[in-house]
Amino acid sequence: MSSDVRPGPDTDDEFRFLVSDAARVARAAPLPEVRRITVPVSDGRVLSGLAFDPAQPPRLVVLHGAGLNAHSFDPVLLALDVPALAIDLPGHGRSDWRADADYRPDHLAIDIATALETLAPEPVVLLGHSLGGLTAALVAAARPELVRELVIVDITPGVSPGGDAGAVAEFIGGQRDFGSIDEIVDRAVRFGIGSDRAALTRGVALNTRRRPDGRLEWTHHFAHLNGISASDDPFPYAPVWGSLQSLELPITLVRASAGMVSAALAAEWTAQLPASTLVEVPGPHNLHEAAPTELAAVLRPLLGPDLGAGPARPSHDAPGRVSGA
Repeated sequence: MSSDVRPGPDTDDEFRFLVSDAARVARAAPLPEVRRITVPVSDGRVLSGLAFDPAQPPRLVVLHGAGLNAHSFDPVLLALDVPALAIDLPGHGRSDWRADADYRPDHLAIDIATALETLAPEPVVLLGHSLGGLTAALVAAARPELVRELVIVDITPGVSPGGDAGAVAEFIGGQRDFGSIDEIVDRAVRFGIGSDRAALTRGVALNTRRRPDGRLEWTHHFAHLNGISASDDPFPYAPVWGSLQSLELPITLVRASAGMVSAALAAEWTAQLPASTLVEVPGPHNLHEAAPTELAAVLRPLLGPDLGAGPARPSHDAPGRVSGA
């Protein structure tokens, strides 16, 4: 696959769900300007993303997980109403696919750092979900001057792709084409990706395209490969612990109550990073799609006092929330 291959654009307006997204998170303010932006990266590829309130420098940059795209964060960003950037990871959304099909976090981090250099003149709160979370950790470690706070959603370096993340990998690559959006939504519910059919339908519609034969297929590169690259190491992300431990900036792990981070993984996180903060939010692995208002409430106090009081920083006394020492 050549490096200049990109999924074709949606035939419908890609911003067609913003009004319903705003209603879902009870946004009272008018919709912000949201603009599709691109950044040249290595190997002649282009990284794509969405700029919310693009006239202002972003204060928050968000990275989605494997098999998703930048639009999965639309409801959260509408709830927060802060200048922000949502990036399509390489091989996802409208970002170019890699010729080598190697989407390990260390490779993705190089492109994300380039995007931050280009689009974020000031250090940002960098949030990553799942694969995007591991990528964000590596960006912060390699380029700490670009990041003022790191938030990782429902992933830790202790996750085993063949175990903890096995269901997600099977959902992404286990079936390549579908007869309808409802068929994909049914599959997502069975795999525990979420239970809100309206939210899932929206996500599927923004992450699929119709082939000439009428069948639907995913736009991300993973679904067009012979399985997601496997590793003989059951814990291939373990080296990321060192990157996280090297950071001298605030780190928060947001754990989904019904997600990928088990109690054992959460305990390992606290042991490895005792100065970090751990917050639990009710919901499945894709928290930003399933519980956007709740995730926004966690993020609001990290983004500045002008966003309103919001909930206090997590503490030992807050039910369901645990902070580091």
